[in-house]
Amino acid sequence: MVDLHATAARLTSGGRGILAADESISTMSARLEAAGVAGTEANRRDYREMLITAQGLSDTVSGVILSDETFGQTLSDGRPVPQACHDAGILPGIKVDTGTSVLPGMGGALVTEGLDRLGARLADYAARGAAFAKWRAVIDVRTTSPYAVHANAAALGRYAALCQEHGIVPIVEPEVLAGGDHDLTHSAGATRSALEAVFAELQEAKVDLHGIILKPNFVTPGLEGPFATAESVAAVTFDVLRATVPAAVPGIAFLSGGHPTDAACAFLGALNALPQKPWSLTFSFGRALVSDALAAWSGRPENVAAAQEVLLGNCRQAAEAARQPAAV
Repeated sequence: MVDLHATAARLTSGGRGILAADESISTMSARLEAAGVAGTEANRRDYREMLITAQGLSDTVSGVILSDETFGQTLSDGRPVPQACHDAGILPGIKVDTGTSVLPGMGGALVTEGLDRLGARLADYAARGAAFAKWRAVIDVRTTSPYAVHANAAALGRYAALCQEHGIVPIVEPEVLAGGDHDLTHSAGATRSALEAVFAELQEAKVDLHGIILKPNFVTPGLEGPFATAESVAAVTFDVLRATVPAAVPGIAFLSGGHPTDAACAFLGALNALPQKPWSLTFSFGRALVSDALAAWSGRPENVAAAQEVLLGNCRQAAEAARQPAAV
């Protein structure tokens, strides 16, 4: 019997975080091509192999989220990718949503798809070594509505219940996008509404909150909006979380949301400096950890070691923020 509580705690405690390396084939190919690397299946595999084989990655990373393509690939030494993750002391996870579509009549608001035959897919992933899964809902301050929030929250509830039924810890990711020029107040309102709806649906779906991980955005102004200090972001984010997230949730792993590495780590460090937090607060960053490594690698085998050191440095910075002691 899989201990979902222990897995969720392992993924979010001890100052380690979760590496998001689950870009879709089209997104990953575009990023490779922007770095001067052909967007082929082999190159996508080589890039992710560079990430997960970095020596010492497990010192700061507890799990890695993979795409379906990567989950089914083998490394150059012949090991299946999930096995290589387990061998490195890192739990393999799988992105199971299939992307977004536009909600009719909702002004461009999006809903995440992928519930069809999800139970069968989860059973297959679990048999191949997946310890956790991820489903991302997308909420844009500029287009959201109560109906759009409800539709995404309902999907997250069904997904989370199916994950637990198959012995997989669900990462529940309602992301309020940082794109736009909105201020901190607008971000806080949208984030609070999203989290309230999500936890209502999780309760209705009878999801065991001790066996999930929440992956929210930091509450920040839009990327084109007014500046806010890390301390202000931390204070507002904590107020929203305290009002919406039950203490039963073992850990919260924040997404970077397009913010640079230094900014995302500053937000996380300022949050961890706050006292009386009922949850472990850590990171589940993607671009903030890997973009520099991709640029250093550039598809060249001779650059692997240097690129891995860049990755490890970014992961150490994020882990230090996760390990920031609370102020007395």
